[in-house]
Amino acid sequence: TTTKKQNKIIYLNTNSTYGIEEKNKYCDENSPLKPISLYGRTKCDGEDLVKSKIKNFVCFRLATVFGHSYRMRSDLLVNNFVYTTVKKKKLTLFEPHFRRNFIHVRDVVNAIIFTMKNFNKMKNNVYNLGLSSANISKIMLAKKIKNQYKKLQIKIVKNRKDPDKRDYFVSNKKIEKKGFKAKISLEEGISELIQIFTNDKNKVINNY
Repeated sequence: TTTKKQNKIIYLNTNSTYGIEEKNKYCDENSPLKPISLYGRTKCDGEDLVKSKIKNFVCFRLATVFGHSYRMRSDLLVNNFVYTTVKKKKLTLFEPHFRRNFIHVRDVVNAIIFTMKNFNKMKNNVYNLGLSSANISKIMLAKKIKNQYKKLQIKIVKNRKDPDKRDYFVSNKKIEKKGFKAKISLEEGISELIQIFTNDKNKVINNY
């Protein structure tokens, strides 16, 4: 049996905890946490609990995940935009300037494996985990999808608020300095998702 001092934990938080941040500013691991949802608040509480009770931990604040998996969520922003594009040929955007950071699901897995192999140099730290080239706004994301799916029509609604108020860019420099960098581009993920949703004869079932 292992003792509590020997136990290790990798905790997956979300960078949604940054909430709404200033324009032209990147959130790093020292930025104040300002979650604007119950989900964000409970993830913050979990991170606090891990840092206070566990002797050997690594906490990741994950960017919004995208890409195909066998138990995937089609509600996550990139996945949802591509799914809607393929099925309806139209995207309707509210507050298109809202910003977000993204990461492919395989890069998340690779980061966890990297951490398991390099735990001693990673431990007792919090890291943002995202694709640095994927700090983009919703309208920028929609245009990237249109580049690959020419039939897409993008409609911007100006006088309607988006209930999802998250708006931030994120710095991933801390984990990159440790030796891990996310590599799978948004373009590659979009291409992958277009193929999956185009060839999907059945309704996508969300497993969450």
